[in-house]
Amino acid sequence: MAYQTYTTEAIVCGTWTRNTADKSFLLFTKEAGMLYAEARSVREERSRQRFALQDFSYLRVSLIKGKQSWKIGSIEPLQNFYLTAEDKLARGSVVHLTKFLRRFYGGQESAPELFDYMVRILGRFSGSIEHREFSERVAQVYLLHELGYADTRAVPPFAQLGTIDGLEKEVTAANLLALEKIIEKAVATSHL
Repeated sequence: MAYQTYTTEAIVCGTWTRNTADKSFLLFTKEAGMLYAEARSVREERSRQRFALQDFSYLRVSLIKGKQSWKIGSIEPLQNFYLTAEDKLARGSVVHLTKFLRRFYGGQESAPELFDYMVRILGRFSGSIEHREFSERVAQVYLLHELGYADTRAVPPFAQLGTIDGLEKEVTAANLLALEKIIEKAVATSHL
């Protein structure tokens, strides 16, 4: 019986050890949304996939749909946003945004625009950025807006655009408070 193979770009959003050398991975993929996939013997020293399949990695992966779960085939590493981050604050932003996505995005539904946004924003946050906290809140509110967790009327216009460049005029205590309230409301109403 031949199994269908899908090749797609993915971001590793989480890893779990299974058995002695196997691991399960939570992958946010461009074509299939968020899914769990398994890799056999990936923790062994001789494994070629060992270093490519780390948290916060951006990669091209071949996935095989098995009877019960997805299996990971070949991998082409593209970038690890955490490892390429320039300082502690940048690494923190990469972790926060990835965990934020993991919390609010569920299911195997395709979201190529959201995937491209996450790749772009994680790449941007792994470098130096002015007004990091404010920009991170803008990115989070944009994600909530795109995923339907934030009321469109409550989201400020600059956050609906999702861009974090050119926010100098928007960085005020009142705007930061408004963004944090939107996030708090989404967290409170989320079933996750």
